[in-house]
Amino acid sequence: MTSAQISAIDRIAEFAADVHAGLSRAGQKKLPPKYFYDAVGSALFDAISHLPEYGLTRADERLLRRNASRIVDHLRLPVDVAELGPGNGRKTRWLLRALVERQPTTYFPIEISRAALAACRRRFGRIGSLEVVGYQREFLDGVREVAAARREGRRLLVLFLGSTIGNFDRHEANEFLRKIGACLAPGDALLLGTDLEKPVARLLEAYDDAQGVTAAFNRNVLARANRELGADFDVAAFEHVARYNEAERRIEMHLRANRAMTVRIPAAGLSIRLREGETIWTESSHKYAPDEPCRMALGAGFRPVGQWIDQEWGFSENLWMAE
Repeated sequence: MTSAQISAIDRIAEFAADVHAGLSRAGQKKLPPKYFYDAVGSALFDAISHLPEYGLTRADERLLRRNASRIVDHLRLPVDVAELGPGNGRKTRWLLRALVERQPTTYFPIEISRAALAACRRRFGRIGSLEVVGYQREFLDGVREVAAARREGRRLLVLFLGSTIGNFDRHEANEFLRKIGACLAPGDALLLGTDLEKPVARLLEAYDDAQGVTAAFNRNVLARANRELGADFDVAAFEHVARYNEAERRIEMHLRANRAMTVRIPAAGLSIRLREGETIWTESSHKYAPDEPCRMALGAGFRPVGQWIDQEWGFSENLWMAE
């Protein structure tokens, strides 16, 4: 058996374990959002990023396009780049080009999606003196490996763009950022994207678009369980639900069963009963006040050195230096 086959078996086993843990729990059933991003889910998210209602990705890209050189000015060169969950890498190109103009650079995309890593290699394979070395890993495992293998004299810039930090509960986000900081050396840096608070109606439109692309993206996690775990979800019997939790300042995405049903998931060793109207919680997307990332940086052991805000959508890029 090849290492790739062993890796695939391990990933399916992990998927099965997470599905068992999330759907067998008492009370609110959950599925981790990382399982959105198989090849189908990655393609659907790319479509979401182009929808008129969803301005987040365009805001992220605008900030990087306009400020890439300024961000690089703050870094301690020479530096290599590790990116957590780059997707297809579209918005990252501005920063990588600004770096390559000043030095040869190695780019380490860290993804659990094989399709996303392949897209990054295609996109960046012809950029000057840029070398692309992908890691199909969980985020922390990938950062640890990249940091441990760094070349002597090289700094590391970790990119955590988009709004992925918002998928964590706030205390979990702070703990995750502390763990990232523990992997880094003084003079390394983290560039963190955070989606900012905005009118609730605008947020709800962004996460429940008129064309139903986000609904298809959300339901695809059930289709993936059918494909990979042998589950028998009736995907069409689930309604996509997006709602705003005022107390937690977050959008929540759920899948609501439109009828009572029993679902069998053989690879997870699980059979579950769902009541009519019961939901599976698939994602949270927390929103932040503009000054919040600075406090998060200090709590995680970083020194904030720069913030850039997109006023059109309400999004920030935050550059922190490891101490």
